[in-house]
Amino acid sequence: MIDEVLHALVEPRRRKLLELVNNHELTSGELASHFPDVTRPAISQHLKVLEDAGLVLVRREGTRRLYRARPDNLEELREYLGIFWEDRLQKLKEAVEMETRRKNDG
Repeated sequence: MIDEVLHALVEPRRRKLLELVNNHELTSGELASHFPDVTRPAISQHLKVLEDAGLVLVRREGTRRLYRARPDNLEELREYLGIFWEDRLQKLKEAVEMETRRKNDG
């Protein structure tokens, strides 16, 4: 799942599409309006990649397709990246504690 998510997010337009549907359900036409330099078929292809990666949910309403983010499907990636972040936070904590002891001893 992580590989599909990373593949989907590597493209800046797909990241922007995901941001746009994070808190709103939008049609493909509404989404395409944010990318005047990109054709609607290209936007549809980007949305399909996001859908295949499990990052957007598609709901049909008549002839319209409405897209909404599925941030819960980013959890596995977040946990993976957290491995690196936790190490950095631990090092920051140790540095702050060392600096606090130095100031208190000085």
